[in-house]
Amino acid sequence: MGVDYYKILQVDRNAKDEDLKKAYRKLAMKWHPDKNPNNKKEAEAKFKQIAEAYEVLSDPQKREIYDRYGEESLKAQVPPPSSGGFFPGGDGPTTTTFSFNPRSADDIFAEFFGFSRPFGGGRSSRFGGAGLFGDDFFGSFGEPSLNQEQSQPRKAPPLEKTLPCSLEELYKGTTKKMKIAREIADISGKTIPVEEILTIDIKPGWKKGTKITFPEKGNEHPNVIPADLVFTIDEKPHDVFTRDSNDIIVTQRVPLADALSGYTARIKTLDGRTLTIPITNVIHPNYEEVVPGEGMPLPKNPSKRGNLRIKFDTTFPSRLTQDQKAGMRRLLTGA
Repeated sequence: MGVDYYKILQVDRNAKDEDLKKAYRKLAMKWHPDKNPNNKKEAEAKFKQIAEAYEVLSDPQKREIYDRYGEESLKAQVPPPSSGGFFPGGDGPTTTTFSFNPRSADDIFAEFFGFSRPFGGGRSSRFGGAGLFGDDFFGSFGEPSLNQEQSQPRKAPPLEKTLPCSLEELYKGTTKKMKIAREIADISGKTIPVEEILTIDIKPGWKKGTKITFPEKGNEHPNVIPADLVFTIDEKPHDVFTRDSNDIIVTQRVPLADALSGYTARIKTLDGRTLTIPITNVIHPNYEEVVPGEGMPLPKNPSKRGNLRIKFDTTFPSRLTQDQKAGMRRLLTGA
């Protein structure tokens, strides 16, 4: 195949456009000739290779020819396979011509970073004049100077969105699909709108405030690293349960007679089971029955769970007869 463009950019053969851009940014900054004054000849060769590799792999037509026939055939100006033409030496005529005219490495670099000579070196930048930051690349003690920091593409601030989930979803786990619209830059630097579906796997036991980050899913702009897209879990109110960390709390209304003489709680869990829990203790105003292992899954160990805590709201009769009052007094005081 000759030159291995994938190896030069340090990406695999399934690399997508955003992978290619990341790889180019990193390697072009590393091997820019102005940044390598002590081995400038080697740096210039690598810098040009990196630019050529990016130009080929980021162009669907060039990449298709390269993947099928290799670099030599690409530069020999064979017809693109999808055009209906024939590879030279085949049985039929070539119906479409293809020309490989690579752009200069400086032009590609300027497309990404705004300037072709960001590290100085005395030659003109894309917008005229000497290098953007002069010749002072490193400050004292080898620390990057302010000028160097300014030459790096800045990272856009994260984009944050709330992701409401029901208590059942946080109990069992679920998958949510989110459609996003954003702008991406094509090879010419123009931005085009695209829609994308993101898959978010909600793990059992996740809590309100848990963040899921999709790196660099914001809009693409020149000299700006796209923003991260951050989803923050929020918990919808539940009709029956409330949550306290890994515990689940439920309140049962209990008649006074049952609170004093015994009560059986029947509770339908978040995963559809019915628990039958006999209460033999006297249910006083602050009484709480704890059922171990029936709470929320622990996020780091979903096989373990918190507790189910049952609180009680004791209901009193609105009126008692004299005989009922006397009987209640005898029962409670033994008199």
